[in-house]
Amino acid sequence: MIVLEAVDLAKVYQGGDGGAITVLDGVNLQVSRGDMTAIVGASGAGKSTLLHLLGALDRPTRGSIRIAGESLEGRDDDELSALRNRTVGFVFQFHHLLREFTAVENVMMPLRIAGWANGKARERAVELLNRVGLGARLGHKPGALSGGEQQRTAVARALALDPAVLLADEPSGNLDHGNSERLHDLFAQLSRDLHIAMVIATHNHSLASRADRTLLLEDGRLVETDVREVVP
Repeated sequence: MIVLEAVDLAKVYQGGDGGAITVLDGVNLQVSRGDMTAIVGASGAGKSTLLHLLGALDRPTRGSIRIAGESLEGRDDDELSALRNRTVGFVFQFHHLLREFTAVENVMMPLRIAGWANGKARERAVELLNRVGLGARLGHKPGALSGGEQQRTAVARALALDPAVLLADEPSGNLDHGNSERLHDLFAQLSRDLHIAMVIATHNHSLASRADRTLLLEDGRLVETDVREVVP
């Protein structure tokens, strides 16, 4: 079942000199439930731009996107926000946890915003933190967690509302080797266990090699590639 589809996506910005800067030009992508797809490419190739479009954080200059069977076209900002909150989970290079709240409270946040009762939200947050190996760290604030633990908390938060697709932008880019490997193992395990669609932009060979397929973003388009040839 295809849960994320992009057709002929383009993104063009206006440069400082008034000229057009084309970042994406005819991107096509289909991601099915349970697929883990890695997007690789040089810095500045447009990987973050592509994820922002796929996750309805930005609008394409041209092309169409469907998430969980729902088109993004013709929706105003409020409608896009509601669709994004229902269907997409995000993990960024920096965890963006709220430092004054505990791990469990951070994971509860999207659930409470979505209207879940406090007890039900806490139960779901505890379940997810246990799944990512942080059952013993529920009451710790971000400052008392390691970088890897903070990022795993962010993964749990991204999964809180059971999204159709998880988008991750250089999720291990700020971690040391050991924490990176634990995070990479976690993504692979979640893909298998939850059967969730994932699109991960990364420079990391170890993470890309765990994906079901690797796509190279080059000259504004995606092409199937061998991870061994493009990620050092």
